[in-house]
Amino acid sequence: MPGSPSALLYVFLALPILYLIGFVGFPIAYNLMMSVQEVNLGNITEFIRPFVGLDNYRTVLADESFQKVLVNTLLFVGCNVVAQVGIGLGVALFFAQDFPGAGFMRGLLLCSWMLPALVVGALWKWIFATEYGVANSVLSALHLIGSPIHWLSDPAVALTSVTLANIWFGMPFSMILIAAALTAIPKEHYEAASLDGAGSAARFWYITLPALKPALLAVACLVTIYTMRAFDLIFAMTQGGPLDASNVLPLLSYQFSFKQFDFGVGSAMGSFAFLIVFGVALLYVRTLKQETAS
Repeated sequence: MPGSPSALLYVFLALPILYLIGFVGFPIAYNLMMSVQEVNLGNITEFIRPFVGLDNYRTVLADESFQKVLVNTLLFVGCNVVAQVGIGLGVALFFAQDFPGAGFMRGLLLCSWMLPALVVGALWKWIFATEYGVANSVLSALHLIGSPIHWLSDPAVALTSVTLANIWFGMPFSMILIAAALTAIPKEHYEAASLDGAGSAARFWYITLPALKPALLAVACLVTIYTMRAFDLIFAMTQGGPLDASNVLPLLSYQFSFKQFDFGVGSAMGSFAFLIVFGVALLYVRTLKQETAS
């Protein structure tokens, strides 16, 4: 009997390890293996396939669509990180105040985050419709535009459209994390600053912002990771078009794999996206360690 608790502990420790190996480690390793092989519909079910080394990666780097989509991805992720963290901070500070209906408004704001990405994409596709969309109707009513904007079919604005939709979709997640970090700031600091004559701007700059810096960095890392995985919303709105104007790496990897059936090149593109996410994940873990140590 004395040995049974330790044996049970090993069982509980083994379960998450097996889960990580089976559902995280194996897919990553299998994708890396496919990225150095020639994989097509004829041999997709086999493990032993022609080895091509780094040829798939060379094909990816030389592909004009990949170069364009890589820039799109960086712009898409960068705008989402800045907007989601910035707006999330502002909304969290707003809801930190006590006023009637605050709880209801918080819950209403979270509704967008709980919707499936495909549903959100379909909703924003209707909002950005050229003829009967809400966006063009409102802008026309305010006399801000003279003719309808082709939000989803104009290469000049398609990326902006999916970016706005994803910001709306992901911002509540940032707001929740920042709001949780705000509750950890002692109120005594604000009371002492008020007694010393510090205004609201000074309290924010010298108390709130320094206390939130680790949390804001962690939120930025998480937003980067989640935005790099964006697929459903863009697929529902534009499918990466027109002319790859709103395409991103995960969607391009899908198109090469399941439309052109070049699974090796598609896996190589997925590996590039994985490297970016992995680098950001390491930064996130480092941030968590620093926050714990402090």
